[in-house]
Amino acid sequence: MAGTTINQTEIDQAFAGNRLLATFSDEARELIEPHGTLLQLTSGEVVLNRGDQVGSTIFPIGETMISLGVELTGGRSVEVASIGREGAVGGIISCGHAPAFSRAETLVGGPALRVPMAALQSAKQESGFIANIFCRFSDYLLSQVMQSAACNAYHSIPERAARWLLHAQDRAGDRIELTQEAFAGLLGVQRTTVNVVIKSLQDEGLIATGRGVVTVVDRAGLKHRACECYSRLEDHFAEVIGTSGFGPKD
Repeated sequence: MAGTTINQTEIDQAFAGNRLLATFSDEARELIEPHGTLLQLTSGEVVLNRGDQVGSTIFPIGETMISLGVELTGGRSVEVASIGREGAVGGIISCGHAPAFSRAETLVGGPALRVPMAALQSAKQESGFIANIFCRFSDYLLSQVMQSAACNAYHSIPERAARWLLHAQDRAGDRIELTQEAFAGLLGVQRTTVNVVIKSLQDEGLIATGRGVVTVVDRAGLKHRACECYSRLEDHFAEVIGTSGFGPKD
């Protein structure tokens, strides 16, 4: 996860390519911009392991997507949240000693901006806007975890799969690099179960599959197949953050 020095064009693209950073004013940008390092994450790269000291915050840019998973005994794990260009990973509101609780693994590789925790903490203290927007994103992230818990308990696997693919499309575009084995792990089900679901969605003309790739063909049809969890989370993001950082009502 080595970083590179950023030129002005790259920093502008980084701030435009992340929905949190895109809300920053010039004054807010100046507080973290000098401390930013551009990363190129690869699929499967672990950003954080459980128990790691969180030393920086990572803002996915563009199609980059990071999965937060809880590991269980026996080598099992299940995704509890995923974060793309709408957010950030690591130390959002934490202060001081902040060990990671979940494993953060790059699902879709691409660029990301890394900002040291010390610089981000200083920026929060100097800017009420920065402190506020990270609190708001934390609210959204908590809502995603809570919605996932409800979804996993009450909704069918095809509904959950359709919901996940819609979120992935929002972050990574129509072409999603994802093996069926990885998809099964994200949903916490057997690969044979995912094979059946993928085939069903493909037979309905909603997606197309290739070697390690899922392509969304019919977004409207996929939304019809998904549970209400997708729209609830999108609506909540618009309410708490939106394009301004304050939601639509502020």
